Amino acid sequence: MLTNLFADIIGVTGTALVVGAFTLLQLEKIQPTKLTYNLMNLVGAIFLLISLCINFNLASFIIELFWIAASVIGLVKYFRRKEDASC
Repeated sequence: MLTNLFADIIGVTGTALVVGAFTLLQLEKIQPTKLTYNLMNLVGAIFLLISLCINFNLASFIIELFWIAASVIGLVKYFRRKEDASC
């Protein structure tokens, strides 16, 4: 019971981060190339993945793996641009 509550809290927090990032993007409050957007997506997807380890759903698990990969790609590109700008 406590485990399911933990999974729900982590999962809802992850959902809020991912949906929040998308909403802020659509409202043009953040840019997709910035750190905030990619970190919100990465942390949100990780939280959702943790909740899925407790309440497993294969389709959701797979999409979160791809969401994490896309977020990591965005972060790598962000830090490469930042490194190039400082040279």
